Amino acid sequence: MGNFYTDNADLQFHIERSIDWRPLVELTEDKFQQADGHENLEDALEFYKEVLQMVGQFVADEIAPRVPAIDKNKPELVDGEVQHPKEFTQIFEQIKGLELHGLGFPRELGGMNAPHIITMACAEMFARADVSVMTHHSFHFGIGMALLVYSMSEGTTVFKDGRILKTRFDAEIRDMMTGNAWGAMDITEPDAGSDMGALRTRAEQDEAGNWFLTGQKIFITSGHAKYHIVIARTEAPDEKKMGLNGLSTFLVPAYEEHEDGSRTRFATIDRLEEKLGHHGSPTCSISFENAPAQLIGERGDGFRQMLLLMNNARIGVGFEGVALCEASTRLAREYAAERRAFGKTIDRHEMIADYLDEMESTTAGLRSLGFASAFNEEMAFRIGIHLRRNTTLSESEIKSLRGDEARHKAQSRRFTPLFKYLSSEAAVEFAQRCVQIHGGVGYTKEYGAEKLLRDAMVMPIYEGTSQIQALMVMKDTLAIIMKAPQDFVKSLAQARWKAASVRDPLERRVARIEVMALQAQQHLIQKTVVDKFKTVKGLPVSDWVKLVKTDWDPKRDFAFAMLHAERLTKILADQAISEIVLAESEKHPERRELLDRFTERAEVRCTSLLNEILTTGDRMLKKLQDAAV
Repeated sequence: MGNFYTDNADLQFHIERSIDWRPLVELTEDKFQQADGHENLEDALEFYKEVLQMVGQFVADEIAPRVPAIDKNKPELVDGEVQHPKEFTQIFEQIKGLELHGLGFPRELGGMNAPHIITMACAEMFARADVSVMTHHSFHFGIGMALLVYSMSEGTTVFKDGRILKTRFDAEIRDMMTGNAWGAMDITEPDAGSDMGALRTRAEQDEAGNWFLTGQKIFITSGHAKYHIVIARTEAPDEKKMGLNGLSTFLVPAYEEHEDGSRTRFATIDRLEEKLGHHGSPTCSISFENAPAQLIGERGDGFRQMLLLMNNARIGVGFEGVALCEASTRLAREYAAERRAFGKTIDRHEMIADYLDEMESTTAGLRSLGFASAFNEEMAFRIGIHLRRNTTLSESEIKSLRGDEARHKAQSRRFTPLFKYLSSEAAVEFAQRCVQIHGGVGYTKEYGAEKLLRDAMVMPIYEGTSQIQALMVMKDTLAIIMKAPQDFVKSLAQARWKAASVRDPLERRVARIEVMALQAQQHLIQKTVVDKFKTVKGLPVSDWVKLVKTDWDPKRDFAFAMLHAERLTKILADQAISEIVLAESEKHPERRELLDRFTERAEVRCTSLLNEILTTGDRMLKKLQDAAV
């Protein structure tokens, strides 16, 4: 069946030519000072390439042929334990044998110390074959790395000579890294999905200071895991620290294994969800009853700690979306190249050719946005580790590194929700197109198009819905403007100048997209401020500034911006991709073709979206206000 790495020229472009590996690898390898590490950049890059080629071949030879059986033979709940079909179990025995679960873990813990970007590239290849295999695999590395990050954050990871000497969750991390166990992230509850302030699972201490957790969690991916990171409430309902401030993070083992093979369970698997797609990945409802738990970090810091994980998790889901886009595009193109109608193959019919062209260029653009997100997220992470493990840095070095860390964090915060949003939405749209291009047979199970659509439907829902991503984007965008309005005005003026004066027609097009993005922001902030000033009528002018700066009611004052949050997000995603691919094309001229194809459509989309923002919304808001009276 080929190789899922070497058959993907765009993925190879990023790994082998585009990514700025030197600063990332130098941080990952502690400037090649470790005796058991890579000797230099070239040595490291050759290793990464070999790993990706090996994974690409493994996915093609071992996973792809088993996908129909995995989709058909779902896991079952037998005597309180989850049993996978043999095909799924065989794959993970092989992954365990290849030691792939340890790819991104530090060498000190027994891992291969590869950059997390490499694990993201592997995730895309896994997901292109089957998203449920990718999902289950990610809960070995993802939860183990989360525990390491938490330990570093709370100061319980100790470094010596630049290496990890010990870490709080060493045993649990090694258990997951070797493939003997895996983890889960337990947040969602009945009547508490996106609204974390409504969580009711409780954690309480006994007189000796030990924590015990009670409550129910639902829709938990890989909920049959041994290790659960659980968000629970630690403040009583009648205390002030309710809502998000009353949440804390815990590590809860679901069971304890005994030498005779039996288990003592602390968490009960109530049921497995019957899902539309992702059939190989168990989604569980779980109940904890006085389960022993370990507090992670500070009491009441649960929401912030959850956010530590979400950027990386959402990038992973974004690459899952890219994989579905890639799979849908390939399947649609292969079928269209063989199916004849009206005297020619249907890929030569104008509408189908246009569909396929947009699918290809959007998938490539999304991959560029994904690697930009992953690079900035990991650079910030690696700089943080570098600062912790090197205690001899000068004040000027620390200051410079802190500045770089803040810059990469800001870029990651900008790109990640855009990536998660657009890749999720595109995954659904392109899978639907793939079914449509297949026609009647697309509605059957023979070709696999319908499976891609079933699997894609959850993408805009889990790890933060598309609407949550859009609200985050809107909130951050407007907050930046309100913090530094002069910088915003300057950016708009510069973008307008570029749109009118630069010689390169593609760079002018990118500038026009930027202008439209800034015009959308300008309109939203103006509407927000105008509506806000309506509330200060009759007050002394001296009170206005204080009120406008401090007394904001998000539900009231940002109503217009919330209404248009998704439209703004779509524009900003097109802007981000256009800017990233433009930068790629300046170093690699062959990327100009992609830049032309992507921005040709993006400019038209942004024009329409901006017009909607400028001309609609008042009627709907009035309708909602009237209904509330």
